[in-house]
Amino acid sequence: MTDDPKNSAPDEENEIMAAARAHKARREAAAKTPEPGKLTNWGIAAIGAGIGSAALAAAVLYANRNKKKS
Repeated sequence: MTDDPKNSAPDEENEIMAAARAHKARREAAAKTPEPGKLTNWGIAAIGAGIGSAALAAAVLYANRNKKKS
């Protein structure tokens, strides 16, 4: 057996080599992914409507919390 790293290729893949291979594959796949678009005015309005609806529902639940059920 020699101490030359060029001639000593491992027969099995260890966890470090597997993680490096997986990282390289993810990085290459991410490079092929297009950039996400910016939010348009309609997208921002939809988010605002969702937040407003949630606030309204919370206000109704808060107002009705102390009413007795008959």
